[in-house]
Amino acid sequence: MTTDARRFELVEGSSSKFWQISIEGSTFTVTYGRIGTAGTSKTTVCASPAEAQAEVGKLIAEKTRKGYQ
Repeated sequence: MTTDARRFELVEGSSSKFWQISIEGSTFTVTYGRIGTAGTSKTTVCASPAEAQAEVGKLIAEKTRKGYQ
């Protein structure tokens, strides 16, 4: 199994946030919060690795639309 982690940050006005996602097999973990903190993590288990990959793709697209880089 491979682990693929990506981190996005949004620094805008008074906002200074990060959003990170990592995937391993059919499980993915999202960690988010203010830059400089450990953040909050949430792990989701999908039925298959392909389903997890599709869900991760949708979440990344949503965050980049909101301005995360």
